[in-house]
Amino acid sequence: MKHKLLPIAVLALAGAVATPAMAQFAKAKDAQEYREAAMTLMASHFGRMLPVVKGQVPYDKEKIKENVAILNVLATLPWAGFAPGSEGGKAKDDVWLDPDGFKQAQDKFHASMKKLTTAADAGDYDAFRVAFGDVAKSCKSCHDSYRQKKK
Repeated sequence: MKHKLLPIAVLALAGAVATPAMAQFAKAKDAQEYREAAMTLMASHFGRMLPVVKGQVPYDKEKIKENVAILNVLATLPWAGFAPGSEGGKAKDDVWLDPDGFKQAQDKFHASMKKLTTAADAGDYDAFRVAFGDVAKSCKSCHDSYRQKKK
């Protein structure tokens, strides 16, 4: 009898864990739009620093710190939009088929954001440029693996 209850208990537990994540979205499309909007905002604030990295705009420590601080908040947002049941949108199925790899990509992004924050806080332009490149690489790597190609 106990062996028959185990699969039911596992399914109930999985449902209980997945439900709160998806409960904040009425429909899968809501989760897709949320994560895509968060990524768009992240790209905007990241892109504002690109002319500085390219040497087209003078380095302004305070503006960089401001953008990095905003990015640190934005960097926490999109992940809730990848809840079970929110498949589709611009995300490949691999997000859900390879959750460990997707989590590793998130962790790499967050680690590179910490380095960017440290460099921005220190006002070290050279360290900022290197850390900016590392964040860009982590974004590209994740997008290459887990984002649908533009058509």
